[in-house]
Amino acid sequence: MTDQKKNKKKSKGGDIILTLVLILAIGVFCYAAYNLYHIYTEYKKGTDEYNHIEQMAVIDREPDKEEQEPAGPENKLSAPLKVDFDALKNTNEDVVGWIYIEALEGVSYPVVQGTDNSTYLHTTYEKNYNIAGTIFVDYENKGDFSDCNTLVYGHNMKNGSMFGTLKEFTKDESAYKKSKYFWILTPEKNYRYEIISAYTTSVSSDTYTLFKGPGVEFEEYLKKVKGYSEIQTDISAEDLNMRDKVVTLSTCTGNEATRFVVQGKMVDALDVE
Repeated sequence: MTDQKKNKKKSKGGDIILTLVLILAIGVFCYAAYNLYHIYTEYKKGTDEYNHIEQMAVIDREPDKEEQEPAGPENKLSAPLKVDFDALKNTNEDVVGWIYIEALEGVSYPVVQGTDNSTYLHTTYEKNYNIAGTIFVDYENKGDFSDCNTLVYGHNMKNGSMFGTLKEFTKDESAYKKSKYFWILTPEKNYRYEIISAYTTSVSSDTYTLFKGPGVEFEEYLKKVKGYSEIQTDISAEDLNMRDKVVTLSTCTGNEATRFVVQGKMVDALDVE
């Protein structure tokens, strides 16, 4: 075989390899583009649904104002939102409240409680499949937020929706300085919580302990989780006692072994106006 024929064969072989590489690259690109489009549409569907729910259920919202202080003779404390729970229940009977975090723009969502902790991981409030899921209370808690420690879960969405901005409390001091409060609104009462702790913890952490009722064990727990905090808060360990009611907001971190939590103690329980 002459050198010329050998070179032609090599050239043809090289062309085939280049063509296959090009086809593979195009396939990878198309697959990645499809996945990105799928993720975008999932995020958009979730955001659109919750925007619609808020428009339907939040019937009055006060304009932005300075951080509210405890009620006094000249300054009556009121919830920042009024929620139409009848309208919410017409869509989903599992609703137990509405969460609103003053310092984080957009964290205003219905809260549900299912019969397990998996149903609402990827099921929206309107019971559609979506990666955003719904913010929900642990199925082992009472649904009226009367437990010593009520666990509330939400996804850490990359577009900042759900609990996607929760970690802002430990990035710098600006979020906490903007407001140290979050609200849980229910059909019966509006509860205001003051943040006592914010930190990253393991999935098996004692942070997720549930208690049958107030006692020394719960008081020791409060001192412990206060010590876990990555930020300095206005509430000290000495300000915590076994009669407190705590809500633990929990979200994922991108690491399957850890979670990020913000904990607040109830400081006000207001009648629904």
